[in-house]
Amino acid sequence: MAGGLNLAVNTLEVLKKRYLIKDDNRKVIESPDALFRRVARCVVRAENAYSRGPDSSRIEEQFYLMMRNLEFMPNSPTLMNAGTSMGQLSACFVIPIEDSIEGIFKAVKDMARIHQTGGGTGFNFSTLRPKGDIVDSTKGEASGPVSFMKIFDEATGVVLQGGRRRGANMGILKCDHPDIEEFVGAKIDGASFSNFNISVAVTDKFMQAAKSNQPFDLINPRTKKIVKRIRAGELFDKIVHAAWKTGDPGLVFIDEVNRRNPTPLIGKIEATNPCGELPLLPYESCNLASINLGRMVNAGGLDWEKLKNRIHLGVRFLDDVIDVNKFPLPQIKKITFANRKIGLGVMGLADMFIKLDMSYNSKAAVEFSKKLMKFIHKESLAASSKLAAQRGAFPNFNKSIYAKKNLRLRNATVNTIAPTGTISIIAGCSSGIEPIFAISFVRNILSGEKLFEVNALFEGLARKRGFYKKGLMEEIAQKGSLKDVKGIPQDLKRIFLTAFDIKPLQHLEIQAAFQKYSDNSVSKTINLPPAATEKNIKNIYIAAHKLKCKGITVYRYGSKDKQVLSFGPSVKVDSEYAGGCISGTCSF
Repeated sequence: MAGGLNLAVNTLEVLKKRYLIKDDNRKVIESPDALFRRVARCVVRAENAYSRGPDSSRIEEQFYLMMRNLEFMPNSPTLMNAGTSMGQLSACFVIPIEDSIEGIFKAVKDMARIHQTGGGTGFNFSTLRPKGDIVDSTKGEASGPVSFMKIFDEATGVVLQGGRRRGANMGILKCDHPDIEEFVGAKIDGASFSNFNISVAVTDKFMQAAKSNQPFDLINPRTKKIVKRIRAGELFDKIVHAAWKTGDPGLVFIDEVNRRNPTPLIGKIEATNPCGELPLLPYESCNLASINLGRMVNAGGLDWEKLKNRIHLGVRFLDDVIDVNKFPLPQIKKITFANRKIGLGVMGLADMFIKLDMSYNSKAAVEFSKKLMKFIHKESLAASSKLAAQRGAFPNFNKSIYAKKNLRLRNATVNTIAPTGTISIIAGCSSGIEPIFAISFVRNILSGEKLFEVNALFEGLARKRGFYKKGLMEEIAQKGSLKDVKGIPQDLKRIFLTAFDIKPLQHLEIQAAFQKYSDNSVSKTINLPPAATEKNIKNIYIAAHKLKCKGITVYRYGSKDKQVLSFGPSVKVDSEYAGGCISGTCSF
């Protein structure tokens, strides 16, 4: 089954359940090796439009090998659908909602089409008139955006993505919408809107007003008139309380997003994909991929030349994906081809730090992250520029910020830091830019069995240095951290830090370091212990805005009844948990 690949039992379970092709009897008929060949063969077809001869065969082999060697993984829809009749390869979409019954239900239909093909959707509900506002056709009262969100949530619950998993949504409401307080509390019961992440789109003006509890105007989006005046600080406290209690809402710093909008003449960005790392224009889509940083390290440190090669190959791969993609809607195809946005990111950051003998919470790690992402962004732009010379710039180039810089690019954006979720399980690495979540743990796999797993890097060092024993690993699994475990060398305790060993602002510094050089956004969960206070969360939100992050998400352990990581007699995780999004809403 593994096709010569040495893959973990749980990785094979996830592949069989979600990714490998099945026959009509739902029997798996594809090996992991064949999956990577299928994807490479499908994506490389785009090369035929630009070059002829044996060159495309060489490129196909390069695409195949970097996936087979677990150095690079595209987003889940590409792995699932490339070379199949479905053929939809993008993960991220934003769908506009018009303020009418026809417009709302059209958006529901569009969402269902996208979810069916494996994509996730983001919505800005701020266009909808507030609760109690007049409805012209009936002279009745509008029910407001939160009531209509329930329809989207219900529809999501019954549409399986390509028969493999449920869809996910991001719901966004602007901070000055009259229904903002209802929206902020929409998930506070712990049961509602289970298929939504929600975020408040906050402005610089609101953040400034919130710090000193100044008056703040709420504006009817239909009439553009002020309908209510509230205290910004009181609304901010309600946002913080809801996030402390349930993990929602997050914040999207919408002014910062639009300050860095690459195509401002095309329109304003008002929404993101489900995990917040992709701010997109209405109907835009984007395809993502991540380089496994743990496999970019050799005996001499980070192999910058190898990393450069994978960046250039990765940008080429993602640009090719756009051309071979089967888009679910013609509007999506049109604007996606016009801007050709891609999102090349990273995973395995924590593994890389460990291999470089670097502590995740150190100043050195923050500075190295800046250096690393600056290099990735520079080389991604270089790769995109090279493709533009060969294939032409993206059609909206003259309406972009790059026209004034005379920087001809093939793609309007090039980098995104995604949560990675199941693709990091396939690659056998830590998730996105998150720290490792546990050293040893019990995994509940899809077949119903329980697997005792130990971090491969830790196990290797423990065996090499002679202190590995099952009893010690079980003690580590019970405690969730090395901090209070005896018999572990201090130098290993320093580098094998788990999510709860790291202070919230240290998490945030890593996020800000990557955001500084990412033209899209960064998915990062600021994991908090159960004892974290609302004041802690308020400080994180304020610091994230000051550090010019585009968004911020916190999760206080235990604040949801259902979470994919639990501490007890031992650390237990679900089959598809890779670290980071404990609430389980970041599976993309």
